[in-house]
Amino acid sequence: MRKISADYIFPIHQAPIKNGVVEVDKNGTIVQLGHRKDYAETDLEIHKGILTPGLVNTHCHLELSHMKGKVDTGTSLIPFISSVVQFRDVSQKMIDKAIARGDAQMYKEGIVAVGDISNKTDTAACKSNSKIKYYTFVEMFDFLQDAWTEDTYQQYNEVYKGQADQDGNKKSMVPHAPYSVSVNLFKKLAKANKKGSTVSIHNQETPDENLFFQKKKGAFLDFYKNFDISIDDFQAMGINSIDYALKYMNPDCKTLFVHNTMTNKADIEKAHAWNKNCYWATCPNANLYIENRLPNYQHFLDTNAKVTIGTDSLTSNWQLSIVEEMKAIAKYQSYVPLNTLLTWATLNGAAALGYEDELGSLEVGKTPGLVLLNMGRGLTFKASTRAKRLI
Repeated sequence: MRKISADYIFPIHQAPIKNGVVEVDKNGTIVQLGHRKDYAETDLEIHKGILTPGLVNTHCHLELSHMKGKVDTGTSLIPFISSVVQFRDVSQKMIDKAIARGDAQMYKEGIVAVGDISNKTDTAACKSNSKIKYYTFVEMFDFLQDAWTEDTYQQYNEVYKGQADQDGNKKSMVPHAPYSVSVNLFKKLAKANKKGSTVSIHNQETPDENLFFQKKKGAFLDFYKNFDISIDDFQAMGINSIDYALKYMNPDCKTLFVHNTMTNKADIEKAHAWNKNCYWATCPNANLYIENRLPNYQHFLDTNAKVTIGTDSLTSNWQLSIVEEMKAIAKYQSYVPLNTLLTWATLNGAAALGYEDELGSLEVGKTPGLVLLNMGRGLTFKASTRAKRLI
C-alpha cells in the first residue's frame, strides 16, 4: 500500500483536500482519501504541489507525429490542411518511430487515455502494446461527393477492422468535418456505431467553415478548386456548419465536437437540445498554431458545457501535453478556474471516451493513475509546471 500526500489533492468529484493523502494498492486502485494529520509522517510519500487523476487527451492524431515542425504556424486552416497532405508520405520506419515516441511522451506526461483519429492503420500496433487506453476514431470523408460515399466507406472500413479494440481499447467510425462529409456518408455513419458509442467530429475550426455553409463563400471554395473537386451541387444553406452536422449525426451516441474555435452560445445550446451527451474538445495550442485564435470559453461556462482537452497532432502542436494545454488556457483566458480546468482534463475526458468508471477522478475503487503538478504561488500555473506521473 502506498500513501501519497501533497499540498493539495484534487479528487475532481469532490472539493480539493489540503494536505491530503491518497492511499493506493499495488494495482493502482484508490483505497482511501484522507488527511495528513491522521497518518504517521514516516508512512507517507510527501510531495510539493497538487495531486490529480491521470490526464485524458480526447483529441490526437498520433499517426501524424512524424510531421513535427514541418508545417508553418499561423497559416489558417486551409493552407494547413494542404501542407499536411504534402508531408504524409514518408518511410514507414520513420512513421513508426515517431508514433512510438508520441505514445511514450504522452505516457510520461501523465496521460492515461487518448481519443485518437486514424485514417490509416499505422498506429494500431503501438496502441495494442501501449500502457495508455486508446479510443480510436476511424475518420471518413468523401469531400461532399455523394457518389464517392460507398467506396469511401469500404476503404475506411478496412482501416476500422485493423484498429485495436482489446484490453480496454475502443473504436468508432466517425465523420471528419461538416465541410468534408456528404449527406450520404453522414447517414451511413449514423447507423455504423452502437448506441452509447462516442463519435467525434471536427467543428467550427475557422470562420470560413460557417461562411461556406451560410453563403457558399470563403476559402473552402479555393480548397475544393485546388483539389480539383467539383462542388457545383453544393448550395448555400444559410446555417452554421454545426447545424448541418446535427441534421444527420446520431443523437444516441456520445458526440465529441472538436476545436469549436468559432462556436457560440447558441450553437452549444442547439447541440445540447439535440443530445444531452455532447462533449466539447478544445485544443488551444493547436488553435494558436494554426489560426492564432482560441474559442471563447465563457460560452462553454455559461452553458454548463462538458468541455474536454486535446492536443491535436505534432503537426499542429509543439508537444503532446495536456498540462501545456491547460497552461495556454490559463494564460489567455485566466477566468477559467483551476478546478474547472482539471475537470476538463480528467473526468470530462474520461466520460467522453466512456472510461469514467475507472478513470478521471480519485474515487475509491477506481484506477485513474496519479499525477503530481508543481504549481506556482496561489495554485497557479507557472512556466515550469510539469506533470510527474506517480502511478
